[in-house]
Amino acid sequence: MLAILPASAQKLIAEKTIIDVGKTGFQQPVTAVFEFKNKSIRRLRIESVQPDCNCTAVEYPKTVIGMGEKFQIKMTYDAQQLGHFDKQAAIISNGTKKPFYIRMKGIVSESYQDFSGDYPIEMGNMRIDKNELEFDNVNKGDMPVDQIHVYNNGTTLMRPNLMHLPSYLTAVTTPEEIRPGRNATITVTLNSTKISDYGLTQESIYLAANPGDKATKENLIGVSTVLLPALTTMSATQKQYAPKMYLSKEQVDIAFDGKSKRKDEIQISNTGRTPLTISSLQMFTRGLKISLGKSTLQTGESTKLKITAYRDQLAKTRTKPRILMITNDPDMSKVVIPINVK
Repeated sequence: MLAILPASAQKLIAEKTIIDVGKTGFQQPVTAVFEFKNKSIRRLRIESVQPDCNCTAVEYPKTVIGMGEKFQIKMTYDAQQLGHFDKQAAIISNGTKKPFYIRMKGIVSESYQDFSGDYPIEMGNMRIDKNELEFDNVNKGDMPVDQIHVYNNGTTLMRPNLMHLPSYLTAVTTPEEIRPGRNATITVTLNSTKISDYGLTQESIYLAANPGDKATKENLIGVSTVLLPALTTMSATQKQYAPKMYLSKEQVDIAFDGKSKRKDEIQISNTGRTPLTISSLQMFTRGLKISLGKSTLQTGESTKLKITAYRDQLAKTRTKPRILMITNDPDMSKVVIPINVK
């Protein structure tokens, strides 16, 4: 087998030169995706990618790659033979004097069961059922719980764990070790007393297959928490004198129609008898720009919430775009406005 040259010696930089794709089933092709960056001071052209056998297909950019640009090369093994496989491909380009080698390995099992429906998200040799934890409608003092289910799709023992947890989150993995072909549950508990700000709090944590693994964008888990203010219980008489929010619409539909950005607006009115205060205005995702004319509205007063949506940024978001408002209206203390992008 041909030796792999060190990635650091090349102008063509790969995040990984070897990918273990874990298990797949007989006649169930499996693909490894290699992430690259052109680190040379000239434009890069991939002349060819040559696999070491006809059982492996490759995909690579056929156009010129600019300086500093990222790109992908894919290797797909046809899985026509049972057992372990270890395949290489040589990348021929104007970015290196010698071929640059990438390698994929794994195992084809006759008894393999496809868990892609139950665990749709791949993280290396782990498959998980979700990569976002959402704690909505949390009141001060609550201890809500969410779970991530993990399946070991590799060939070695795993000890999955969550890294970079903020002080208000704790996590327990059961069982602590997962043999190949088995699963585990990570239970995450939120201690709301350790969150100081009302409204939306967002964090990034990371799921490692084993202790000591690095935190990367590939194993990122997003966490969002909406902490609500503790409004005192009001009688029917008291509610008659409370602020009351009215929205001209409760969701925003955006159709870009070839444009890179679109604007919309919502009129907000106070139809109650005391001042309405919008104490927090936040976004769940990037790709939106919002502005509010006034945060305190007297009785009968109105203002506009202006929204600008950016197509390219929204296309990269992991969660559904939404706007969050926290108010002193006892019936609408938390208002979530969905942004529906077409």
